[in-house]
Amino acid sequence: MSTPALSGAVRFAIFLTLTDYWQGTSLFSGFTRLCKGLAVVLVGGHIVIQIFPSAVTYLALIPARTIPFAWNLVSAGYIEQSIYGVIVSTVGLLFIGKLLEPVWGSREFLKFIFVANFLTSVCIFITAIALYYITRQEIYLYMPFSGFHGVISGFLVGVKQMMPDQELPLLKIKVKWLPSIAILLSIALSFWILEAVSCLPTVIFGTYMSWIYLRYWQRRVETKLKGDPSDDFAFSTFFPEFLRPIIDPIASIFHRMLCGRYDASNNAQGPTLGGEPLPGSDPSEASRRRERGARALEERLAAKMLAASQSAGELRTVGAENV
Repeated sequence: MSTPALSGAVRFAIFLTLTDYWQGTSLFSGFTRLCKGLAVVLVGGHIVIQIFPSAVTYLALIPARTIPFAWNLVSAGYIEQSIYGVIVSTVGLLFIGKLLEPVWGSREFLKFIFVANFLTSVCIFITAIALYYITRQEIYLYMPFSGFHGVISGFLVGVKQMMPDQELPLLKIKVKWLPSIAILLSIALSFWILEAVSCLPTVIFGTYMSWIYLRYWQRRVETKLKGDPSDDFAFSTFFPEFLRPIIDPIASIFHRMLCGRYDASNNAQGPTLGGEPLPGSDPSEASRRRERGARALEERLAAKMLAASQSAGELRTVGAENV
């Protein structure tokens, strides 16, 4: 089950989306400054490589050139080589970012983008080098990989974490299946569209590395805890129910690699000091801390929304008086 803090974030995210309609604002408003700034970067990067095609050599991730051009591990994620990639990435950034950034905060939102982008590039680099040594095909060394779609895939994982059981209005599909659907569509498109082949590793690694970060590393300010250990966010939840008995044992191997010692100490008797449990290590105490953190988060978010609502009401009043 989800932690109380996560439930608070879910309620806020849904409330934020519905507030756009209750206050009469347009679907195309409410984009954050950070998201709009990153959208400008994506569009600007595409324009640069259209004017100077040779810039792809220095900005995209080309495994054979990553050394000494190590900055490609960062810059590649912000370079879209096709107009379709720019449109999809910009729209995804603006609309999904409008949900995630208010919940995570601008600093954590930006940190997530950087970590997801960097780790995705590192995984692509390692995979390309490995494939070259296995197949001796130089195409793996000189194919330019770039695009923001790895981070967009990560955003879908973030939405899955926040509101897994929320249904999309028209499609009647639960949000928790969006990352899996994105990967399946990317695989399907790679059989018919050549450009989709270079996007496929980015989507797969972007999804997985984002899940790793949110599952084990993200520090939740409201609860002072790291990661999200809930069963609803386990790796097997990306797969259909009948495959989970097969996926769970495999996923448990990586789970032990990432936090096996932490789990072992907790399963034994909780963190100890001189044979005595540390204060706050009791499960009931941890649950109470999460509940207090959830309440604090909800109160803080409700205060922000109330202030925003009052400001909007004052602006409408002033506008009516001027008329």
